[in-house]
Amino acid sequence: MNIHHLLAQLITESELNIPKGGLTNSRVRTSLSVIFGIAGSLAVLVIVVAGLRYVAAAGDPKGAAKARNAIIFAVVGLVVSAIAFSIVTFVIGKL
Repeated sequence: MNIHHLLAQLITESELNIPKGGLTNSRVRTSLSVIFGIAGSLAVLVIVVAGLRYVAAAGDPKGAAKARNAIIFAVVGLVVSAIAFSIVTFVIGKL
């Protein structure tokens, strides 16, 4: 064994006076729910606005293409956000 392992065995956690954070599992869940809720709401808002722009394009191919791309990107962002929320919820549930 080297000196680091020996020292690590001699020193206890209480001797180090490491402050413990007040972050609990429920606070993390609540914070992440709010963050992912905001991300989802923004994605839905972008989809609605892009849909209105698509309708307002009135046959203009460039305007319709911009609106279509915005809808696609917002849907992809919404899916990524939902998957991330599922993964984080699963991991937090295992802690």
